[in-house]
Amino acid sequence: MQLKLFPFFNKPDCSITLYELFEAYFNCRSNKRRTNNALAFEVDYENNLIKLLKEINSGLYNPGKSIAFIVIKPVKREIFAANFRDRIVHHLIINKLNPLFEKEFIHDSFACRVGKGIHYGIRRVDHFIRTCSQNYTKDCFILKLDIKAFFMSINRGLLFEKLNKFIVEKYHKPDQFLIIDLCRKVIYHDPANHYIIKGDKLDWDNLPRDKSLFYTPDNCGLPIGNLTSQVFANFYMNSFDHLIKHNLKIRYYGRYVDDFVMIHSHKEYLKSIIPIIREYLYSNLGLVLHPNKIYLQHYSKGLSYLGAVIKPNRIYIGNRTKGNFYQAIQIHNKTADHHKPDKSEIKLFQSSTNSYLGIMKHYKTFNIRKKMLYNILSERLKKLFRTNIKFEKIIIKK
Repeated sequence: MQLKLFPFFNKPDCSITLYELFEAYFNCRSNKRRTNNALAFEVDYENNLIKLLKEINSGLYNPGKSIAFIVIKPVKREIFAANFRDRIVHHLIINKLNPLFEKEFIHDSFACRVGKGIHYGIRRVDHFIRTCSQNYTKDCFILKLDIKAFFMSINRGLLFEKLNKFIVEKYHKPDQFLIIDLCRKVIYHDPANHYIIKGDKLDWDNLPRDKSLFYTPDNCGLPIGNLTSQVFANFYMNSFDHLIKHNLKIRYYGRYVDDFVMIHSHKEYLKSIIPIIREYLYSNLGLVLHPNKIYLQHYSKGLSYLGAVIKPNRIYIGNRTKGNFYQAIQIHNKTADHHKPDKSEIKLFQSSTNSYLGIMKHYKTFNIRKKMLYNILSERLKKLFRTNIKFEKIIIKK
């Protein structure tokens, strides 16, 4: 259903300003500047932004095609990357709403929030375990749960209903109706009906149907890869977070997207709330608790969480991360064995390697990082790069 264009949309005091759109553009460019999409936009970015602004303020803006592709690390996933101009709109929406979201979110939902990424989440859960166990002197238990096909199961109608109500109640600026209109268009836009495939259709082989937007039920699913999907998913789960913290009285609780952990001194209490959680998720959010991903153990058994293993007095990097890093180096080694890497291949290797090193430096992995770069890396690639003394990143030799 198209939103009726209110006459006051075009009034200056009810419009998005060029300054706000430029701010969103610079936020977006800082992350995606080197994509072909972004470079094409930047050739004439001032006129492109003015054109986009006119579309937004007149109510004529509609999302364009997305790029669909498959990634296999850390797990096989389907990505729909929005057009660069659409990503600017995503940043505009989140710039407007995030301050209000932050007032509503609990402290310990970790994904896509400033200063609350993966490493913060890991440290926070480690702190919960130490505190609940009184520094490992008392019993405490860990319950870790997961939602099945989370992003593909989000009900767009329910999400927009919640968001529309939230904006009406909390966002009182003159451009309120414009923001609601943009949110509606972003949420209801189905990229599976308007896309370009990057790679090969065969890449989708062996991807479970419940992991793809191509097979979701009507009016369900958000594309993985968009800023709005990440933040709106947090908003969608906010009522659940408050249920856990305030209704079920779980003091030590943290959630990263659909992966959530509860720590309590009584195992039976944790066991007793699983049916309550299952029922709430299904009845109120249309989500299904994953039946094969229920972990309930004494803290001494350790916890695998967000790519790390948390044990008393120590945190390890997960084996999957180490294995993926090893495989990534081997792939680039094979490329270098066949020919001298060109500039794009060198940049790709540097980006991939520094990403893994950036993750691993947060843990006691000096010897692992050194081994990867000294013993696993091919001689040809070693000649192209140098590393700092702590093996925290590689730098292209001039």
